[in-house]
This record gives sequence, C-alpha cells and structure tokens, in this order.
Amino acid sequence: MAQIKPLYDRVLVKRLENVEKTAGGIFIPDTAQEKTQIGTVVSVGEGRILKDGSIVPLKVKEGSKILFGKFSGTEIQFEGEEYLMLREEELLGLISD
Repeated sequence: MAQIKPLYDRVLVKRLENVEKTAGGIFIPDTAQEKTQIGTVVSVGEGRILKDGSIVPLKVKEGSKILFGKFSGTEIQFEGEEYLMLREEELLGLISD
C-alpha cells in the first residue's frame, strides 16, 4: 500500500466523519450538511525551511486532532479515501481529548 508523505511544512489530514440527526431521530445525509472542520493528522512533512536553510520541525504530530478553517487546504482523493493537504500555518488549533 502506497502512502503520501507531505513535503516541508505540509500536513495530511483525514477529516472526521460528521453524523448528525434531528431531534426527531432523522439522520441528515452527508450531502445536506456542511463538512466538519475537525480532522486527524495522518502524516506530516519534515518542517518549515527558514531563510538560512535550517528546518523548524512542525508542532503537530501524526495522530493529533486538529481544527482548520472552512476553506483551508486542498482536497485529495487517494486510493478511494478523501484527505486534505494543509500548510501548518492554516491550522487553527489542536484539540485535546
């Protein structure tokens, strides 16, 4: 199985599934609801390259639960799965359990 390894300061994210139902118990289909802005980091790049050539490691790690902006990143389809590729600066925060 092939894997995607982001370059530099990019992060590969798997968006969390959104399961919603109304007060009456009716499930709302995915096509009728907004996509969640919470995801899990699948893979990270080496880090951000500074002007002097040094590399600063990313703050997020694989498995981190993150919050990102509504229109952030690039959606990617890979081996039947949907992912989101973001730069670290597009991440809004870490979610602790």
